[in-house]
Amino acid sequence: MTEVRSEGSPAGLADELERHRAELTGYCYRMLGSGFEAEDAVQEAFVRAWRTYDPQRGPLRAWLFHLATNACFDLLRGPQRRARAMDLGPAAVPGAALGEPLPENRWVQPVPDARVLDPADLAVTRETVRLAFVAALHHLPPRQRAVLILRDVLRWSAAETAALLATTVTSVNSALQRARTRLPAVAPLDAEVDPELLARYVTAFERYDVDALVSLLHEDATSSMPPFAWWLRGRADIRAVLLASGAPCAGSRLVPVRANGCPAFGQYLAGEPFALVVLEVSGGLIAGQSTYLDPGLFPLFGLPMSFEAALRTEG
Repeated sequence: MTEVRSEGSPAGLADELERHRAELTGYCYRMLGSGFEAEDAVQEAFVRAWRTYDPQRGPLRAWLFHLATNACFDLLRGPQRRARAMDLGPAAVPGAALGEPLPENRWVQPVPDARVLDPADLAVTRETVRLAFVAALHHLPPRQRAVLILRDVLRWSAAETAALLATTVTSVNSALQRARTRLPAVAPLDAEVDPELLARYVTAFERYDVDALVSLLHEDATSSMPPFAWWLRGRADIRAVLLASGAPCAGSRLVPVRANGCPAFGQYLAGEPFALVVLEVSGGLIAGQSTYLDPGLFPLFGLPMSFEAALRTEG
């Protein structure tokens, strides 16, 4: 691991902390499954580092990861794991009720690319913040999760990981093997997405052209709508629900963003924030659509709280 030394002054230390923010936020997001909680964990690590950092202790980066890991472990003491709708039960059938919404802490939440991805290493890091991959990580106990992220995602050595977790190399290697065995398989997505596909999606969505929209989907595409556990699989069922729903989202407008290494959109309905839509693309078609019905996500993504303001920002 490379290390840029702090100058020892408060201003110098502050600059050093900021240099590590994106990498730490990405690590904490994979651990916690929430952009908001990841930022809280990083901020807690920074506060602890400011209070306790001693240049004689060793590399600042390693110390920050130690503090961030402890902050994540503190936040993971609850019994429930974050998940996607597809992890919670079978697909619904057209006409089935949505059911009761689940609390926010049950869901793997989307996060802006800019908060967690290293622009110099996008090809590697993009896959490791996909919603499905983060949800898969949450099948692992927190300690195994940390080991797998540190070793397989961030490429720390076994010795470095053991030092961070105050354990032995043997224990790290054992935990890594168990984590790899338990980690569910995740289908790969397209590394690059055709802008024309997204343009057609936006046009079909904003016109509420169901047939055009469905034509962009994989035959076995999924559609989910957190905070509801209700979800659909298959182009036919998605089409049936869209046609039978009475066009509740007709007149929506979309503003593009990036989330979890994927194309995403802020959806405005009647000019107001309505949902954050994340698309997963495979083989040139949309394999999954996750519609987060939470306008509270808009500030995290730098999205204005009105479509009119969004137009002014784009202008």
